[in-house]
Amino acid sequence: MRASRTAAAGLSAMLLATTLSSGALAQSPAASMAAPMGSPAVATPGQDVKMLLLPKFLGILPFDQANQGALEAAAELQNPTAFTFTGPAAGDPPATQIDYVTNAPTQGYKVVMMSNNAGEQTSAAAVAAQAAGTKVVTWDSPIPSGVGENVFVAQVDFNEIGGVMAQMSRDILGPDGGTVAILSAGPDSANQNAWNAAYAEALKAPDFANITVVETVYGNDSAEDSYNQANALLEKYPDLGLIMSPTSVGIVAAAKAVTDAGLCDTVKISGLGLPADMLDYTLSGCAPEFTLWSFVDLGYLTYYVSYLMATGAIQGVAGESFDIGRPVSGQTTFTITADPTRPDTEALRVLMGPFTVYDKDNVEASSK
Repeated sequence: MRASRTAAAGLSAMLLATTLSSGALAQSPAASMAAPMGSPAVATPGQDVKMLLLPKFLGILPFDQANQGALEAAAELQNPTAFTFTGPAAGDPPATQIDYVTNAPTQGYKVVMMSNNAGEQTSAAAVAAQAAGTKVVTWDSPIPSGVGENVFVAQVDFNEIGGVMAQMSRDILGPDGGTVAILSAGPDSANQNAWNAAYAEALKAPDFANITVVETVYGNDSAEDSYNQANALLEKYPDLGLIMSPTSVGIVAAAKAVTDAGLCDTVKISGLGLPADMLDYTLSGCAPEFTLWSFVDLGYLTYYVSYLMATGAIQGVAGESFDIGRPVSGQTTFTITADPTRPDTEALRVLMGPFTVYDKDNVEASSK
């Protein structure tokens, strides 16, 4: 196995574009007035902008890491008003997040930075927030149609995630393939649905013909629910070879369930997870490969985009470039583009990238 790898450009050729819900992108009046394109925009530090960082749930480590990155950017940009990091408690219904978006304008927030957990249900509240003068910047998980969203800060290209999931499946199961069950987060989670769809498309390639997905179940980003769902899969499919879990909560719960059942020799775990969480399971052989990106960098980049937009340095239109304070994914200049993973929409994207595949050769160093 390779110690690490980033998504190769050739991988995209295997994949069909993941089509999400269609619709037009609702933008605030300011976003519709495109400034002339020229040199990358640069932030003016010290401007007072009240901002809300809204994760899917509180108490989940990747979102805490995103908060850490946003704090770094806020200090660098010298915003005199500290941003608020709040959201639903783990286990709350996904639609609970909508209330935060609805109330943001009356609470004086100029930007909501949201990892969307309620799919298209969030759109109406986001459109209303924009109409009241509040920008809506999504990160980690977008509004599927893009309606109500000024721009999405994407951690990686969503279509390429499916290809990497497929390749990890083949690495683990071998050329003879086997059966796979998907343990996802919630049925309304836009990023999870896009990744699972991209995975299904990637598995249609001849290299993956012997890999069969038998079922997709949902643990709702609850450790207990995910653990129970994993156990149910083990009981239902005695010949199961792999549980693929594209969620940092689900992958740990699945690895624990397989370990507790004493089945690590026959059932493997893969998906998206944090090296620190997966260290023991990877070294034991229960989770030979998994992948992720830096949530610290994602929070940092999201805050920068949001600050630039709220202060008028960028308008939030395709073609705009801007600089940030430190390198993220090896670059300091980023560009707003149409989102190719939502082709039937007018959604916009800033792409962070890349991601790394972890295995026994690099997980220990990366977990520190």
